[in-house]
Amino acid sequence: MSKYTKDDIIRMVEEEGIDFIRMQFTDIFGQAKNVAITASQIQKAVNNQISIDGSSIEGFTRIHESDQYLYPDLDTFTVLSWYEQQGKVARLLCDVCNPDGTPFIGDPRGALKRVLRRAADLGYTFNVGPECEFFLFEMDKDGKPTTKTNDEAGYFDLGPIDHGDHTRREICLALEALGFEIEASHHECAAGQHEIDFTFEDALAAADKVTTFKMVVRTIAKRYGLHATFMPKPLQEMNGSGMHLNMQLYKDGRNVFEGEDGNLSREGEAFLAGICEHIDGITAILNPLVNSYKRLVPGFAAPSNVDWSKKHKNTLLRVAKRKFQSMTMELRSPDAASNPYLVFALCLEAGLDGIQRELKAPEEFSQDIRGIRTLPRNLGEALDKMKKEPLVAEVLGDVYVDAYRRAKEKEWTKYQSQITKWEIENYLYLL
Repeated sequence: MSKYTKDDIIRMVEEEGIDFIRMQFTDIFGQAKNVAITASQIQKAVNNQISIDGSSIEGFTRIHESDQYLYPDLDTFTVLSWYEQQGKVARLLCDVCNPDGTPFIGDPRGALKRVLRRAADLGYTFNVGPECEFFLFEMDKDGKPTTKTNDEAGYFDLGPIDHGDHTRREICLALEALGFEIEASHHECAAGQHEIDFTFEDALAAADKVTTFKMVVRTIAKRYGLHATFMPKPLQEMNGSGMHLNMQLYKDGRNVFEGEDGNLSREGEAFLAGICEHIDGITAILNPLVNSYKRLVPGFAAPSNVDWSKKHKNTLLRVAKRKFQSMTMELRSPDAASNPYLVFALCLEAGLDGIQRELKAPEEFSQDIRGIRTLPRNLGEALDKMKKEPLVAEVLGDVYVDAYRRAKEKEWTKYQSQITKWEIENYLYLL
Protein backbone atom coordinates (compact mmCIF):
# COMPACT_ATOMS: atom_id res chain seq x y z
CA MET A 1 0.00 0.00 0.00
CA SER A 2 1.35 3.41 -0.96
CA LYS A 3 2.46 5.85 1.72
CA TYR A 4 1.54 8.99 -0.21
CA THR A 5 -1.27 10.01 -2.56
CA LYS A 6 -1.08 12.62 -5.33
CA ASP A 7 -2.84 15.10 -3.05
CA ASP A 8 -0.29 14.40 -0.31
CA ILE A 9 2.59 15.27 -2.65
CA ILE A 10 0.93 18.48 -3.85
CA ARG A 11 0.22 19.48 -0.25
CA MET A 12 3.76 18.71 0.96
CA VAL A 13 5.31 20.72 -1.87
CA GLU A 14 3.23 23.70 -0.80
CA GLU A 15 3.65 23.28 2.97
CA GLU A 16 7.41 22.63 2.77
CA GLY A 17 7.94 25.61 0.48
CA ILE A 18 9.55 23.47 -2.21
CA ASP A 19 10.88 25.49 -5.16
CA PHE A 20 12.11 22.71 -7.44
CA ILE A 21 11.37 19.00 -7.84
CA ARG A 22 13.92 16.69 -9.45
CA MET A 23 12.16 13.98 -11.45
CA GLN A 24 14.91 11.39 -11.31
CA PHE A 25 15.51 8.17 -13.30
CA THR A 26 18.52 6.13 -14.40
CA ASP A 27 19.92 5.24 -17.80
CA ILE A 28 20.88 1.70 -18.76
CA PHE A 29 24.35 2.13 -17.22
CA GLY A 30 22.97 3.24 -13.85
CA GLN A 31 23.81 6.93 -14.25
CA ALA A 32 21.30 9.13 -12.45
CA LYS A 33 19.39 11.51 -14.74
CA ASN A 34 16.71 14.04 -13.95
CA VAL A 35 14.31 16.64 -15.23
CA ALA A 36 13.96 19.57 -12.81
CA ILE A 37 10.55 21.22 -12.62
CA THR A 38 9.28 24.15 -10.60
CA ALA A 39 6.64 23.72 -7.91
CA SER A 40 4.01 25.11 -10.29
CA GLN A 41 4.32 21.92 -12.39
CA ILE A 42 3.78 19.44 -9.56
CA GLN A 43 0.19 18.66 -10.61
CA LYS A 44 1.42 17.63 -14.07
CA ALA A 45 4.22 15.61 -12.50
CA VAL A 46 2.01 13.48 -10.24
CA ASN A 47 -0.31 12.83 -13.19
CA ASN A 48 2.55 11.40 -15.28
CA GLN A 49 2.63 14.28 -17.77
CA ILE A 50 6.36 15.10 -17.65
CA SER A 51 8.05 13.81 -20.82
CA ILE A 52 11.67 13.20 -21.78
CA ASP A 53 13.38 12.84 -25.14
CA GLY A 54 14.74 9.32 -24.86
CA SER A 55 16.77 9.65 -28.05
CA SER A 56 19.14 11.98 -26.19
CA ILE A 57 19.94 9.32 -23.58
CA GLU A 58 22.54 6.77 -24.62
CA GLY A 59 21.09 3.34 -25.18
CA PHE A 60 17.53 4.34 -24.36
CA THR A 61 15.78 4.19 -27.72
CA ARG A 62 15.91 4.94 -31.43
CA ILE A 63 15.22 8.49 -32.63
CA HIS A 64 11.78 7.75 -34.09
CA GLU A 65 10.67 6.33 -30.74
CA SER A 66 11.97 9.21 -28.69
CA ASP A 67 9.04 10.21 -26.46
CA GLN A 68 8.82 8.69 -23.00
CA TYR A 69 7.06 9.82 -19.84
CA LEU A 70 8.15 9.89 -16.21
CA TYR A 71 5.81 8.10 -13.80
CA PRO A 72 6.90 9.15 -10.28
CA ASP A 73 6.91 6.67 -7.42
CA LEU A 74 5.14 8.92 -4.92
CA ASP A 75 6.59 7.09 -1.92
CA THR A 76 10.10 8.21 -2.92
CA PHE A 77 9.30 11.91 -2.32
CA THR A 78 12.25 13.32 -0.35
CA VAL A 79 13.44 16.82 0.50
CA LEU A 80 17.13 17.25 -0.38
CA SER A 81 18.30 19.44 2.48
CA TRP A 82 21.71 20.37 1.04
CA TYR A 83 20.14 22.43 -1.77
CA GLU A 84 18.35 24.90 0.51
CA GLN A 85 20.74 27.79 -0.17
CA GLN A 86 19.63 27.75 -3.82
CA GLY A 87 15.96 27.17 -3.04
CA LYS A 88 14.29 24.18 -1.44
CA VAL A 89 14.53 21.04 -3.61
CA ALA A 90 12.68 17.72 -3.44
CA ARG A 91 13.19 14.50 -5.36
CA LEU A 92 10.87 11.89 -6.87
CA LEU A 93 12.24 8.66 -8.35
CA CYS A 94 10.45 7.75 -11.55
CA ASP A 95 9.68 4.82 -13.80
CA VAL A 96 10.05 5.49 -17.52
CA CYS A 97 6.98 4.62 -19.60
CA ASN A 98 5.88 4.72 -23.23
CA PRO A 99 3.26 7.27 -24.39
CA ASP A 100 0.52 4.64 -23.92
CA GLY A 101 1.52 4.16 -20.27
CA THR A 102 3.15 0.77 -20.69
CA PRO A 103 6.57 0.31 -19.04
CA PHE A 104 9.50 1.19 -21.29
CA ILE A 105 11.60 -1.95 -21.82
CA GLY A 106 14.83 0.03 -21.41
CA ASP A 107 14.03 1.31 -17.90
CA PRO A 108 16.32 -0.43 -15.35
CA ARG A 109 13.93 0.21 -12.46
CA GLY A 110 11.16 -1.41 -14.49
CA ALA A 111 13.36 -4.46 -15.14
CA LEU A 112 13.83 -5.03 -11.40
CA LYS A 113 10.11 -4.56 -10.76
CA ARG A 114 9.30 -7.24 -13.37
CA VAL A 115 11.58 -9.80 -11.69
CA LEU A 116 10.25 -8.92 -8.24
CA ARG A 117 6.68 -9.49 -9.49
CA ARG A 118 7.72 -12.87 -10.85
CA ALA A 119 9.28 -13.75 -7.48
CA ALA A 120 6.12 -12.60 -5.70
CA ASP A 121 4.01 -14.85 -7.95
CA LEU A 122 6.15 -17.74 -6.69
CA GLY A 123 5.63 -16.57 -3.10
CA TYR A 124 9.07 -15.03 -2.57
CA THR A 125 10.28 -11.69 -1.20
CA PHE A 126 13.86 -10.65 -1.96
CA ASN A 127 15.72 -8.52 0.60
CA VAL A 128 19.21 -7.14 0.12
CA GLY A 129 21.75 -5.22 2.18
CA PRO A 130 24.42 -3.59 -0.03
CA GLU A 131 27.91 -2.76 1.25
CA CYS A 132 29.15 0.17 -0.82
CA GLU A 133 32.85 1.06 -0.88
CA PHE A 134 34.35 4.26 -2.27
CA PHE A 135 37.52 6.39 -2.23
CA LEU A 136 37.90 9.99 -1.08
CA PHE A 137 40.65 11.78 -3.01
CA GLU A 138 42.04 15.29 -2.80
CA MET A 139 41.47 17.78 -5.60
CA ASP A 140 44.15 19.94 -7.19
CA LYS A 141 44.23 23.76 -7.25
CA ASP A 142 42.03 23.74 -10.38
CA GLY A 143 39.38 21.59 -8.69
CA LYS A 144 40.30 18.45 -10.64
CA PRO A 145 40.40 15.09 -8.81
CA THR A 146 43.75 13.48 -8.01
CA THR A 147 44.56 10.05 -6.57
CA LYS A 148 46.14 11.58 -3.44
CA THR A 149 44.44 10.80 -0.14
CA ASN A 150 46.59 12.45 2.57
CA ASP A 151 45.38 9.46 4.59
CA GLU A 152 47.48 6.76 6.28
CA ALA A 153 44.58 4.84 7.81
CA GLY A 154 43.72 1.19 7.32
CA TYR A 155 40.86 -1.18 8.14
CA PHE A 156 38.64 0.18 10.96
CA ASP A 157 41.15 2.90 11.93
CA LEU A 158 40.03 6.04 13.75
CA GLY A 159 40.81 9.71 13.33
CA PRO A 160 43.10 11.59 13.27
CA ILE A 161 44.89 9.20 10.87
CA ASP A 162 41.53 8.55 9.18
CA HIS A 163 41.34 11.89 7.36
CA GLY A 164 37.93 11.09 5.91
CA ASP A 165 36.29 10.51 9.29
CA HIS A 166 34.45 13.86 9.37
CA THR A 167 33.30 13.54 5.77
CA ARG A 168 32.02 9.99 6.33
CA ARG A 169 30.15 11.10 9.45
CA GLU A 170 28.46 13.94 7.55
CA ILE A 171 27.51 11.51 4.78
CA CYS A 172 25.87 9.17 7.31
CA LEU A 173 23.92 12.02 8.91
CA ALA A 174 22.73 13.25 5.52
CA LEU A 175 21.63 9.72 4.59
CA GLU A 176 19.74 9.28 7.85
CA ALA A 177 17.96 12.59 7.20
CA LEU A 178 16.77 11.02 3.93
CA GLY A 179 15.36 7.98 5.75
CA PHE A 180 18.31 5.58 5.46
CA GLU A 181 19.03 3.20 8.30
CA ILE A 182 22.81 2.87 8.38
CA GLU A 183 24.03 -0.40 9.84
CA ALA A 184 27.71 0.57 9.98
CA SER A 185 30.36 2.84 8.47
CA HIS A 186 34.12 2.52 8.68
CA HIS A 187 37.48 3.08 7.02
CA GLU A 188 38.38 0.28 4.61
CA CYS A 189 41.72 -1.42 3.94
CA ALA A 190 43.20 1.03 1.44
CA ALA A 191 44.23 4.59 2.25
CA GLY A 192 41.34 6.92 1.48
CA GLN A 193 38.86 4.03 1.14
CA HIS A 194 35.56 3.91 3.03
CA GLU A 195 32.49 1.72 3.40
CA ILE A 196 28.93 2.45 4.46
CA ASP A 197 26.49 -0.46 4.94
CA PHE A 198 22.70 -0.31 4.75
CA THR A 199 20.27 -2.50 6.67
CA PHE A 200 18.29 -5.13 4.75
CA GLU A 201 15.34 -3.87 2.69
CA ASP A 202 13.28 -5.11 -0.21
CA ALA A 203 15.36 -5.02 -3.37
CA LEU A 204 13.57 -2.11 -5.06
CA ALA A 205 13.95 0.20 -2.05
CA ALA A 206 17.59 -0.88 -1.70
CA ALA A 207 18.35 -0.15 -5.37
CA ASP A 208 16.72 3.27 -5.03
CA LYS A 209 18.91 3.93 -2.00
CA VAL A 210 22.14 2.92 -3.74
CA THR A 211 21.34 5.44 -6.48
CA THR A 212 20.64 8.15 -3.90
CA PHE A 213 23.65 7.12 -1.81
CA LYS A 214 26.10 7.77 -4.63
CA MET A 215 24.68 11.25 -5.16
CA VAL A 216 24.90 12.07 -1.43
CA VAL A 217 28.47 10.78 -1.09
CA ARG A 218 29.70 12.91 -4.00
CA THR A 219 27.82 15.99 -2.82
CA ILE A 220 29.06 15.89 0.79
CA ALA A 221 32.63 15.02 -0.27
CA LYS A 222 32.73 18.06 -2.53
CA ARG A 223 31.76 20.27 0.42
CA TYR A 224 34.91 19.08 2.18
CA GLY A 225 37.04 19.75 -0.89
CA LEU A 226 37.29 16.04 -1.71
CA HIS A 227 36.37 13.95 -4.73
CA ALA A 228 34.41 10.75 -4.03
CA THR A 229 34.73 7.99 -6.61
CA PHE A 230 33.13 4.58 -7.03
CA MET A 231 35.71 3.60 -9.65
CA PRO A 232 36.39 -0.10 -8.95
CA LYS A 233 40.22 0.06 -8.98
CA PRO A 234 41.70 3.59 -8.89
CA LEU A 235 45.00 2.59 -7.23
CA GLN A 236 47.14 -0.19 -8.70
CA GLU A 237 48.70 -1.50 -5.47
CA MET A 238 45.60 -1.14 -3.29
CA ASN A 239 42.37 -3.08 -2.89
CA GLY A 240 39.55 -1.98 -5.17
CA SER A 241 36.03 -0.93 -4.23
CA GLY A 242 33.10 -3.31 -4.44
CA MET A 243 29.38 -3.33 -3.80
CA HIS A 244 29.05 -6.58 -1.87
CA LEU A 245 25.48 -7.79 -2.11
CA ASN A 246 24.03 -9.46 1.01
CA MET A 247 20.89 -11.40 0.07
CA GLN A 248 18.00 -13.03 1.90
CA LEU A 249 14.98 -14.73 0.31
CA TYR A 250 11.74 -15.02 2.26
CA LYS A 251 8.64 -17.16 1.81
CA ASP A 252 5.72 -17.16 4.27
CA GLY A 253 7.79 -15.04 6.65
CA ARG A 254 10.72 -17.50 6.71
CA ASN A 255 14.20 -16.99 5.27
CA VAL A 256 14.37 -19.94 2.89
CA PHE A 257 18.19 -19.94 2.93
CA GLU A 258 18.15 -21.21 6.51
CA GLY A 259 17.72 -24.94 7.01
CA GLU A 260 16.24 -26.53 10.12
CA ASP A 261 19.72 -27.57 11.28
CA GLY A 262 21.00 -24.00 11.03
CA ASN A 263 22.95 -24.75 7.83
CA LEU A 264 22.16 -23.67 4.28
CA SER A 265 18.84 -25.19 3.22
CA ARG A 266 18.27 -27.25 0.08
CA GLU A 267 16.43 -24.25 -1.40
CA GLY A 268 19.34 -22.02 -0.44
CA GLU A 269 21.81 -24.37 -2.10
CA ALA A 270 19.74 -24.30 -5.30
CA PHE A 271 19.65 -20.47 -5.24
CA LEU A 272 23.43 -20.41 -4.79
CA ALA A 273 23.83 -22.94 -7.61
CA GLY A 274 21.74 -20.76 -9.91
CA ILE A 275 24.01 -17.78 -9.34
CA CYS A 276 27.11 -19.93 -9.90
CA GLU A 277 25.67 -21.31 -13.14
CA HIS A 278 24.78 -17.88 -14.56
CA ILE A 279 27.55 -15.72 -13.08
CA ASP A 280 29.72 -15.71 -16.23
CA GLY A 281 26.84 -14.44 -18.37
CA ILE A 282 25.79 -11.66 -15.97
CA THR A 283 29.28 -10.43 -15.04
CA ALA A 284 29.30 -7.78 -17.79
CA ILE A 285 26.40 -6.15 -15.89
CA LEU A 286 27.82 -6.70 -12.38
CA ASN A 287 31.25 -5.42 -13.47
CA PRO A 288 30.55 -3.01 -16.32
CA LEU A 289 33.87 -1.20 -16.85
CA VAL A 290 37.24 -2.05 -18.34
CA ASN A 291 38.59 -1.04 -14.93
CA SER A 292 36.27 -3.47 -13.07
CA TYR A 293 38.45 -6.43 -13.99
CA LYS A 294 41.59 -4.85 -12.49
CA ARG A 295 39.85 -5.38 -9.14
CA LEU A 296 38.86 -9.05 -9.71
CA VAL A 297 42.37 -10.45 -9.37
CA PRO A 298 44.00 -12.61 -6.67
CA GLY A 299 45.69 -10.88 -3.75
CA PHE A 300 43.40 -7.87 -3.34
CA ALA A 301 40.48 -9.24 -1.23
CA ALA A 302 38.22 -9.65 -4.26
CA PRO A 303 36.94 -12.85 -5.89
CA SER A 304 38.46 -14.16 -9.10
CA ASN A 305 37.01 -17.71 -9.13
CA VAL A 306 33.49 -19.14 -9.13
CA ASP A 307 33.44 -20.60 -5.62
CA TRP A 308 31.65 -20.36 -2.30
CA SER A 309 32.34 -20.94 1.37
CA LYS A 310 30.95 -20.66 4.87
CA LYS A 311 34.39 -19.86 6.30
CA HIS A 312 36.62 -18.18 3.73
CA LYS A 313 35.90 -14.47 3.22
CA ASN A 314 37.36 -13.98 -0.25
CA THR A 315 35.24 -16.43 -2.22
CA LEU A 316 32.69 -15.28 -4.79
CA LEU A 317 29.79 -16.28 -2.54
CA ARG A 318 29.93 -16.40 1.22
CA VAL A 319 27.22 -18.01 3.31
CA ALA A 320 27.08 -16.61 6.84
CA LYS A 321 24.82 -16.72 9.86
CA ARG A 322 25.83 -13.92 12.19
CA LYS A 323 24.73 -13.77 15.80
CA PHE A 324 21.20 -12.37 16.20
CA GLN A 325 20.75 -12.36 12.41
CA SER A 326 19.17 -14.60 9.81
CA MET A 327 21.29 -16.50 7.28
CA THR A 328 22.79 -14.35 4.55
CA MET A 329 24.26 -15.11 1.14
CA GLU A 330 26.87 -12.52 0.17
CA LEU A 331 27.87 -12.05 -3.47
CA ARG A 332 31.23 -10.27 -3.49
CA SER A 333 31.97 -9.61 -7.17
CA PRO A 334 29.69 -6.63 -8.03
CA ASP A 335 31.13 -3.14 -7.92
CA ALA A 336 29.37 0.17 -7.36
CA ALA A 337 30.00 1.29 -10.95
CA SER A 338 27.23 -1.16 -11.85
CA ASN A 339 23.53 -0.43 -12.16
CA PRO A 340 21.96 -1.68 -8.89
CA TYR A 341 18.55 -2.27 -10.47
CA LEU A 342 20.05 -4.64 -13.02
CA VAL A 343 22.41 -6.32 -10.55
CA PHE A 344 19.59 -7.14 -8.12
CA ALA A 345 17.26 -8.25 -10.93
CA LEU A 346 19.78 -10.62 -12.51
CA CYS A 347 20.94 -12.12 -9.21
CA LEU A 348 17.37 -12.80 -8.16
CA GLU A 349 16.44 -14.31 -11.53
CA ALA A 350 19.56 -16.52 -11.51
CA GLY A 351 18.79 -17.73 -8.00
CA LEU A 352 15.13 -18.43 -8.80
CA ASP A 353 16.21 -20.39 -11.87
CA GLY A 354 18.38 -22.52 -9.59
CA ILE A 355 15.46 -23.15 -7.24
CA GLN A 356 13.02 -24.03 -10.01
CA ARG A 357 15.48 -26.41 -11.66
CA GLU A 358 16.59 -27.80 -8.27
CA LEU A 359 20.25 -27.27 -9.14
CA LYS A 360 22.92 -28.66 -6.86
CA ALA A 361 25.56 -26.33 -5.46
CA PRO A 362 29.18 -26.98 -6.43
CA GLU A 363 31.52 -28.35 -3.76
CA GLU A 364 32.37 -25.84 -1.06
CA PHE A 365 35.74 -24.13 -1.51
CA SER A 366 38.83 -25.93 -0.27
CA GLN A 367 42.51 -25.11 -0.62
CA ASP A 368 42.68 -27.38 -3.69
CA ILE A 369 41.57 -25.03 -6.49
CA ARG A 370 41.99 -27.50 -9.34
CA GLY A 371 38.94 -27.60 -11.57
CA ILE A 372 37.49 -24.30 -10.29
CA ARG A 373 36.62 -22.00 -13.16
CA THR A 374 37.58 -18.34 -13.10
CA LEU A 375 35.34 -15.33 -13.55
CA PRO A 376 35.67 -13.53 -16.91
CA ARG A 377 39.11 -11.91 -16.92
CA ASN A 378 38.21 -8.73 -18.82
CA LEU A 379 35.26 -6.82 -20.21
CA GLY A 380 35.63 -8.35 -23.68
CA GLU A 381 35.43 -11.89 -22.28
CA ALA A 382 32.46 -10.94 -20.09
CA LEU A 383 30.59 -9.50 -23.11
CA ASP A 384 31.22 -12.72 -25.06
CA LYS A 385 29.75 -14.71 -22.15
CA MET A 386 26.75 -12.37 -21.96
CA LYS A 387 25.91 -13.03 -25.63
CA LYS A 388 25.48 -16.72 -24.81
CA GLU A 389 23.42 -16.19 -21.64
CA PRO A 390 19.65 -16.36 -22.38
CA LEU A 391 18.77 -15.30 -18.84
CA VAL A 392 20.08 -11.76 -19.47
CA ALA A 393 17.86 -11.27 -22.54
CA GLU A 394 14.93 -12.83 -20.68
CA VAL A 395 15.24 -10.33 -17.83
CA LEU A 396 16.24 -7.20 -19.75
CA GLY A 397 14.88 -7.76 -23.27
CA ASP A 398 16.75 -8.12 -26.55
CA VAL A 399 16.65 -4.39 -27.37
CA TYR A 400 18.14 -3.47 -24.00
CA VAL A 401 20.86 -6.12 -24.17
CA ASP A 402 21.80 -5.10 -27.71
CA ALA A 403 22.13 -1.42 -26.73
CA TYR A 404 24.18 -2.26 -23.65
CA ARG A 405 26.44 -4.69 -25.49
CA ARG A 406 27.13 -2.33 -28.40
CA ALA A 407 28.09 0.51 -26.05
CA LYS A 408 30.36 -1.71 -23.98
CA GLU A 409 31.99 -3.35 -27.01
CA LYS A 410 32.83 0.14 -28.25
CA GLU A 411 34.38 0.91 -24.84
CA TRP A 412 36.40 -2.33 -24.91
CA THR A 413 37.65 -1.73 -28.46
CA LYS A 414 38.67 1.81 -27.58
CA TYR A 415 40.57 0.58 -24.53
CA GLN A 416 42.42 -2.09 -26.51
CA SER A 417 43.72 0.51 -28.95
CA GLN A 418 45.34 2.62 -26.20
CA ILE A 419 49.14 2.78 -25.91
CA THR A 420 49.82 2.73 -22.17
CA LYS A 421 52.64 4.24 -20.14
CA TRP A 422 53.64 0.68 -19.15
CA GLU A 423 54.12 -0.31 -22.79
CA ILE A 424 56.27 2.74 -23.51
CA GLU A 425 58.42 2.13 -20.43
CA ASN A 426 58.91 -1.57 -21.18
CA TYR A 427 59.27 -1.66 -24.97
CA LEU A 428 60.35 1.70 -26.40
CA TYR A 429 63.99 1.54 -25.30
CA LEU A 430 64.38 -2.24 -25.54
CA LEU A 431 63.17 -2.85 -29.08
